[in-house]
Amino acid sequence: MKTAVFAGSFDPFTTGHESVVVRALPLFDKIIIAIGSNSSKSGFLSIEERIELIENVFCHEPRVKVEAYDGLTVDYCKKVNAGFMIRGIRTAADFEYERGVAQMNKIMLPEVESVFLLTTPELTPVNSTIVRDILRHGGDVSQFLPRNSNIYSLLEKRKHAKNK
Repeated sequence: MKTAVFAGSFDPFTTGHESVVVRALPLFDKIIIAIGSNSSKSGFLSIEERIELIENVFCHEPRVKVEAYDGLTVDYCKKVNAGFMIRGIRTAADFEYERGVAQMNKIMLPEVESVFLLTTPELTPVNSTIVRDILRHGGDVSQFLPRNSNIYSLLEKRKHAKNK
């Protein structure tokens, strides 16, 4: 079974992330969207909220699993017996960064291959940092999030919980 890990913070999971997973599905038997904790980033959504939202996006695709993990992605790949890591590339800067990470991962875990997928041109400007900023300021990000992500209902629940 060809298992791939698509790791990231996914805070929030965008149409760019969704596109990478959908385009990678024909290449793999199983894709695990692995939500890592990044100590240098403060989370907008909790890990549990991210899992819920991403599971909702892929609720009709049994080959996609969503999990959280701590530590090195190579250690997580070993744990789940994944032979591939999927990375999305938007820009030349992304490529340079991801190339370095992939080369270090290859040294640490030679049996795992990194697979780079270029973002489709119309999704190149979409990134979680910008989407998160728009959300924080009450802007409409619907065109940047998967259609069935339910992020708006999640944010409404949050608002009501704070007002209680």
